[in-house]
Amino acid sequence: MPYLFDFLGSTTVGNVSSLVIAALVGGGFALLVGLPLMRLSGLAAGIATFAVLGITNNILRYYEKIGPGLNTFSSVPESTDLLQATVGAVLVIAAAFGYQRSRFGRQLRATREDPAAARAVGVSIYRQRLGSFALSGFLAGFAGGLYIHFIPINVDAVYLDLTFVTLAMLVIGGTTSLWGAVVGALFVSGLDSVLAEMEDGMTILGVTIDLPSGSRIIVVSAVMALVLIVRPGGLTGGREFSLPKLRPAVAK
Repeated sequence: MPYLFDFLGSTTVGNVSSLVIAALVGGGFALLVGLPLMRLSGLAAGIATFAVLGITNNILRYYEKIGPGLNTFSSVPESTDLLQATVGAVLVIAAAFGYQRSRFGRQLRATREDPAAARAVGVSIYRQRLGSFALSGFLAGFAGGLYIHFIPINVDAVYLDLTFVTLAMLVIGGTTSLWGAVVGALFVSGLDSVLAEMEDGMTILGVTIDLPSGSRIIVVSAVMALVLIVRPGGLTGGREFSLPKLRPAVAK
């Protein structure tokens, strides 16, 4: 990438430092674009967020001062192994869980369930949405750092296909709970991996299954549509994971 800004092209950092920088850049970018976006709601917010995705993709694709352009970002060391990916996932889930249980998480849920009542008790819908959006950008930047240290990718790898798969994870698992997001991510990732093997030719009990290219998106789409029809709340029904409470034995 010979056209990068000098401070990007001549700077080298370690693995952990790069993940921290990626998280900070993601959070800062989400905060910046969230300033106008979080004043919107409903369909307008979804369309505006999608527009930001398209703008960002085109800047990274064609402005080679800051992005790889049309090339594959292949110069990053592949340091994300199973252990680091697992630790990263646990850290993200822990951060989401902590935010969910905090005062800010409860206020954010209040703005979703009853905006008028939330305003009545002094909750700023705009500030709560902006804060959660910035936190989401921070975690997404961290995840992107892990992803690019796992496999060489180009700009299109984090565009529409990944956006659709992420949406499918939320819909299939359940959009209103952290447990649903985790279950959906595990389910769709496992299904996607199996289908990818089948596209390359997979032998099961002596039978070779060779699916045509692109079957993964079709199957995931069909599963998402089925879940929306049969179980609109997702596999978890919007419920959170909880351990059964142990009841003390009562002496008779």
